Amino acid sequence: MDKQHLTKFYQKTKQERIEALVSAGLIHEEATTAFSSKIHLSDEVANHMIENQIATYQVPLGLGLNFFINGKDYAVPMATEEPSVIAAASFAAKTIQQAGGFKTTVGDRAMIGQIALKNVEDMNKAEEIILQHADAIIDLANQAHPSIVKRGGGARSIQIRKIQADPTYQTPAFLVIHIHAQTLEAMGANIINTMVEAVKPYLENVTGGTALMGILSNYATECLVTATCRIPTNQLAKEPYTGEQVRDRIIEACQFALVDPYRAVTHNKGIMNGIDAVVLATGNDTRAIEAGIHAYATRSGQYRSLTNWTKAENGDLLGEITIPLPIGTVGGSISIHPAAKFSMKLLGNPAAKELEAIIASIGLAQNFAAVRALVTEGIQKGHMGLQAKSLAITAGAKGDQIEVVTEQLKQAPNMNLATAKAILAQLN
Repeated sequence: MDKQHLTKFYQKTKQERIEALVSAGLIHEEATTAFSSKIHLSDEVANHMIENQIATYQVPLGLGLNFFINGKDYAVPMATEEPSVIAAASFAAKTIQQAGGFKTTVGDRAMIGQIALKNVEDMNKAEEIILQHADAIIDLANQAHPSIVKRGGGARSIQIRKIQADPTYQTPAFLVIHIHAQTLEAMGANIINTMVEAVKPYLENVTGGTALMGILSNYATECLVTATCRIPTNQLAKEPYTGEQVRDRIIEACQFALVDPYRAVTHNKGIMNGIDAVVLATGNDTRAIEAGIHAYATRSGQYRSLTNWTKAENGDLLGEITIPLPIGTVGGSISIHPAAKFSMKLLGNPAAKELEAIIASIGLAQNFAAVRALVTEGIQKGHMGLQAKSLAITAGAKGDQIEVVTEQLKQAPNMNLATAKAILAQLN
């Protein structure tokens, strides 16, 4: 990627941005012809994706720039309606790029399928029997989906969890069997569900229990990715604060989010602004990713920050995020939605582990930008600058009027819709 063509990308017109992508080597020139129509979801495809389809609902698709991850440059597609998300991510990525970029580690990408048994008379005996038959259970699961086994994936191990009856919630005891399976480039829901459905009768037979259900778990604790960054204090200074003061304030803000769930929810929501935008742009399941990541934030027994910011021995600011990311690069909307296919191509058609690394880095960048703003100038300055443009459009401004109304709104004592309408009336 030739990054020089993406300089001051935000100042270019839409057509100039598309041409810049060609010059940077991210898309081919022939792809610029009728660009919007090529990534538009047609009614024909949409009608086959969901039931009772009546239209399509669009959100803006933009690029997070300056991302240098594991020694490689990326322009990251982000689908979001919220102002400031992409600008914040790009600013943070530029700062982190100058300090060496993001480093990531990705685990084995094992997905979990659950079979819940009830009415098991002796859980300890049942556990012993299941472990004795573990190889047969894994073989049965793999026989249910031989194609994934042929490609090098499949069920690998089992885990047993005993959940006791709870009088507070009036729930019975459950014996839960987890099947861990590698689904390769697929997110794997259908693969896992097929496997656990096949195993249910066998488990009922050997335990004497009754299977309540067999289903994928979106709490993908065996599919973790970690992203880290290191930023020298000379890159953190923001008047009136020194770099050391900004570093310490970022660390303290993270400590606040680690101990206070009321703060942690908003802290993590900001992280998800970036993560969701890439997950959506690449055709992955935003609800599954959201549910799993927020559950992971409670693993200590309290909802806490997903990131951790600390001070290195030499005084640098260290950032880290670890999250479950069971995303896929094939299947579902990834393979049929034209915008998702475009996004994957823009990223260089990454493998699932590479895409995990990109998404985790986006989350860490988003958090750095948000927390830095909070502990220096405050969050509203950046937010309201972009909100002014939304107000101008809502007031009815069109074309060149949008920028004029936006700039006057930024200077106005009260930035609201009434003010925007008054400014537009004067222009007209």
